[in-house]
Amino acid sequence: MPHIEWRGSKCRVKWWAGEYLPNGRKKYETQGGFEDEQVALNFGLDREHDVRHGTFVRSDKAVVLMREYCWAWHEAQELRPASLKSYKSIINSQIIPYWGNRRVSEIDAFEYDAWRKAVKGRAQRGEISDTYAEDIIGVFRLLMADAVTRYQYRTTSPVPPKQPHRGKYRKKKRAKKRPLEMGTLYQLATNAYMVWGFTGWVYIWHAAFTGMRPAEMYGLERIFTYPSWPASDPDRDRCRDSVERYAGVGPMPAVRVEHQYQWVGGEKTLVEPKYESSRTLVLPPFLAQMHQELAASHDSRWTFRSILGGDLLGARFDRDYWAPIRGGAEERTLRKDFLRPAIPAVEVMEGKPIYLLRHGHKEWLDEDGHSRIATESRMGHEVAGVEGLYGNVTPKMELRIMETLQVRWDEFVGRPGGLWLPPSPKPLPVDGS
Repeated sequence: MPHIEWRGSKCRVKWWAGEYLPNGRKKYETQGGFEDEQVALNFGLDREHDVRHGTFVRSDKAVVLMREYCWAWHEAQELRPASLKSYKSIINSQIIPYWGNRRVSEIDAFEYDAWRKAVKGRAQRGEISDTYAEDIIGVFRLLMADAVTRYQYRTTSPVPPKQPHRGKYRKKKRAKKRPLEMGTLYQLATNAYMVWGFTGWVYIWHAAFTGMRPAEMYGLERIFTYPSWPASDPDRDRCRDSVERYAGVGPMPAVRVEHQYQWVGGEKTLVEPKYESSRTLVLPPFLAQMHQELAASHDSRWTFRSILGGDLLGARFDRDYWAPIRGGAEERTLRKDFLRPAIPAVEVMEGKPIYLLRHGHKEWLDEDGHSRIATESRMGHEVAGVEGLYGNVTPKMELRIMETLQVRWDEFVGRPGGLWLPPSPKPLPVDGS
């Protein structure tokens, strides 16, 4: 039962907060400033009701500002470095500037709806992408959900449960995509050779014929790449099993996707692939031959070196590599060690990210009729439900993938008139990194 006491012309109410002090005594909360005892008593009864039903917010938590809560929440998350970096950016640039001076406990549904509408409006006007708008709203949703269920800063979330059929329907804008044609890929690879030498030539074909993510290719080490792998695998048990499967009778050359290379706290760090999608990818014979030649051209730890011989994570890839490969570049004549002819633009790839080569790989697997479990596993995706539980990628499935990819290459290079192919590689200059 709440306790009422007068202090001068005002009274205050004291009630048990449902917690105990270190000495074992009950911990009480108080609220003053009442002029009527019944009003104060009702206030205390309401608080005790909240305590009994688990909806009470302690007074010290009720005054916490969003700017304090957001960073405490971010610090508590156990996520991959890329996700933490993305959340940090959204909190710093989008959440705190708008909500930072507000108490976590006082944000209501009307305010959230107005803010959400404003964020969506920015996307509709083209100020931010639809995906980024959804990311902003998604981070706020997580903040509010945890404020209720984990940290008890409020009793309910101002963000309603997802209701996909509520409100005016707006079709999501999707970038227009073209099927990945071999001719387009060939021009990209030829441009990459002019920008980056034989490494660039192999890089483009490898991206399109394996579907690896860019960060996975940055972190692809020689020991996990054909022809060294699987014999060079440091995991002895996996090495034994992989040698039997990929280098035994009817060998299937392959690479092992074991890491991705990212900046973590300002340091270059090998971390697990996205979604913990470590996997083995068989290579069509033509690509395996390219890797043999590439491996013989250098002794770097990395399969794909930068132009100066270091790792790709330290290079400005989008600006110095992908931009001229995709968009073309003028002739270079000033420096003898970096002479380069003019590079033609690949018009169908104008403004497009290199990630589309991965999308194209998925299209090819679907066109060739591979099973869903084989396709999604190769892409580094987990198949949910019973299908994923019982599914398994067999050697026969991998062999068929290898064969269909090789057919795609053979049909292209076997066209009348033939194609230019680069000569055997020469060692690139190194910068000591």
